[in-house]
Amino acid sequence: MQPLMRSPAAVYRKVDLDARIEASRADDLTRICLDEAVTAMGQALIALERAPETPPRATLSRAQSIAVYLARSVAPDNPMRQTLTQFYGGLADAIGRNMSEPNAAEIKQVREDFQDLLNAVS
Repeated sequence: MQPLMRSPAAVYRKVDLDARIEASRADDLTRICLDEAVTAMGQALIALERAPETPPRATLSRAQSIAVYLARSVAPDNPMRQTLTQFYGGLADAIGRNMSEPNAAEIKQVREDFQDLLNAVS
C-alpha cells in the first residue's frame, strides 16, 4: 500500500487527474498525459531552482513514467508509430539522466518538447 500523499495539493492533483481520465475519451488521454508531463517538468524546474543540490526525483519520475507510457501506447497502425516511439523514448532517457545529475537547460528543453506536442494535438 502506498503511504499518504505528502501534501493536500498532491492529493487534489491526483483526484483531479483521476477525474479527467475517467471522464475522457480515448483520444483525450494523450492530451491529458502531455499536459501532466508539462506540469511535472515545470515543477521539476521550480524544485531545482529552490534546491539546486537536490534532484527533483519525484516530479522527474512522474514525467518519465508518462513518457514511457506514451511510447508504449502508440497505436500499432499509426503511420508515425516508429517516430513517436523513438521520440517519447528519447524524452524518457533525457528525464532519466536528470534524476541523478539535473541540468536545468535539458529539463527545460524536455518540457518544451512535451509542450510542442501538446500544442500540436490540441
